[in-house]
Formats: sequence, C-alpha cells, structure tokens
Amino acid sequence: MKRAAHAVVIKDGGDDPDVTTGAHITATIVEEAFEPFADENMTEGKASSAIAIWGGPGVGRVTLPGLPVPMGEPAINPVPREQLGFALTALRQSTPSNNFRARLNVYISVPGGNDLAKKTFNPRLGIVGGISILGTQGTVKPYSHAAWKATIRQGLLVAKASGCHYACLSTGRRSERLLMSRYPALSAQCFVQMADFAAFSLKLAGEMGFSHLVWSGFFGKLLKLAQGHAYTHAHDATLNMDALAEVARCEQAACAESLSRCVTASSALELLLRDPAGPRILHRTVRTAAHVAQQFAGQPVHIHLFHLDGKEVLAL
Repeated sequence: MKRAAHAVVIKDGGDDPDVTTGAHITATIVEEAFEPFADENMTEGKASSAIAIWGGPGVGRVTLPGLPVPMGEPAINPVPREQLGFALTALRQSTPSNNFRARLNVYISVPGGNDLAKKTFNPRLGIVGGISILGTQGTVKPYSHAAWKATIRQGLLVAKASGCHYACLSTGRRSERLLMSRYPALSAQCFVQMADFAAFSLKLAGEMGFSHLVWSGFFGKLLKLAQGHAYTHAHDATLNMDALAEVARCEQAACAESLSRCVTASSALELLLRDPAGPRILHRTVRTAAHVAQQFAGQPVHIHLFHLDGKEVLAL
C-alpha cells in the first residue's frame, strides 16, 4: 500500500503587494514509485534515488534559459528544493529504514496558479502554466527593495540568455508599452521594468554586455535621472524645480519663473511645451539624463521621453 501525506499553507503577503496572497501552496508526498498526474502542467524536477520533486497544477514550467532552474523543469527555485530535500532526508534518517521502501515523490501545486501567473512577470520570463516557488525564509519585508532588484536581475538574465542585444528599461508598465510600440521587432524578453531603480538597473545591464541600452519614462523620472538620482522614488528623490528653472533662464525661456513654482513635473512639462524655448530646454535635459545614465551603465544609453498622453516628446 502506498502511503501519502498532504499539507497546505495559505500565502500571506503582509503589506507587500503580492498577487499570490491568499493562494493555497500545497505539498503532497507519496511513497514509492508513482506515475504523475495526467496533466500537461505536471513536470518533474531533478530526482535522486530517494527523493523526486514534481511541479503540479498551478506551478509553472521553465521554457527559457537564464533562470536558476533548467529549462523543462518546474519553476521551484534551488533553495526551496534544498529545503524540501533536507527535510525529507532528515525524516528518512530519523525513521527505521524499513519504513521507506522506495523514493518519496513530492508534488507541489497551487490551485488557480495559472491565472495568478498571468498577473506576474512569469510569461515574460518564459515560465508557463503557473507561478514560481521562490520563497526561502517565510518572512515578508513590505515593499521589499531586494525583491524588486531580484526581479530586475532575473529579467535581464533571461534577456541576455535569450540572445537579446537590446536591454530596454522602463519605469513602469505604461512606459514599457509605449517603448514596445517604438521597437516592435524586439521580443518581449528585451523589455524589463526597472521601477525606480535607475542606477542599479543601468549598472547591471551594462555589466551584462548588451550592445544597446534603452531607458524610457515620463518627465518626472527623467528629470530626477538628469539631476543624478540613483533611485527615483518620490520619498527618496525630490525634484529640484529651481535647477530646471535655471536651465530655462539660460535658454531665455519666458516660463522660467513659473517653472520654479511648479509642484509637479507634468505641470512643468506643459509649460515647456508651450514655450518657444521649450524644445531646447527639453533637449538639454534629456541630454543630461543620457549622460547620467551612461555614467551608471558604463556605456551609451538611448533615452525615450513620453508624455502622459502617450505621445513621444523626445528621443535621444
């Protein structure tokens, strides 16, 4: 008679914005040789004679290079695999050997994981059929910078391993869609959302040796980049409107004094777009941003500035 054990953990993302919060992460262990479920999403991980780890329904399968898991295997990261192996090996060692007559098959499943995965970066990374099993500590750091950086790094690794010559960085989903429309011939793997991590993303992309680096965003983020901010979040990088106004004075813009009183970058951009000197000021600002980006990356960076209405204001 085969023996089995089953456990379920409900994911609690805490304050971290996580689409997998509330998901049921399930593990089923079946003793002895066992045929996998007749399910196209069922994939086997590397197995020893004692333990085999399988990806069940709702757990994705890796289809592109560049990830820490080989292609064709379930998207269960190395450290969770090690933890599963360690726990089951310890169980074997603490239990009389005749109680375990064959290997233990571990099936990790996430009901509804395929739908959840569509709200993540998994499809872009070539992980199909479900979510990834990433966690290793069971703790949540709200709005974790480490988690964002890990996502950026993973995206760039997949882009490089997929043969992308371009690394196209954007500050968010909307600017990414606009950038994709400018480079329709490039695959989705070439595009990576860097959020506010300008210096980190550009430096990492530069180190990976992409032949072309591209940055895209709206005026607020671009202005912060031009002013040398390595991290462009509003809480950590304040726009210096006086500096922008000084550039406008040098270009003899009529809106210079008004710029110094602007509260938002979008209002400043509207003033510049109406001013005859505006194109010169915008070109000068974009050129400065490109110079800062090049310093971060160690190679030239092509810049695309978009308006909130979706139109491209300037490309350099």
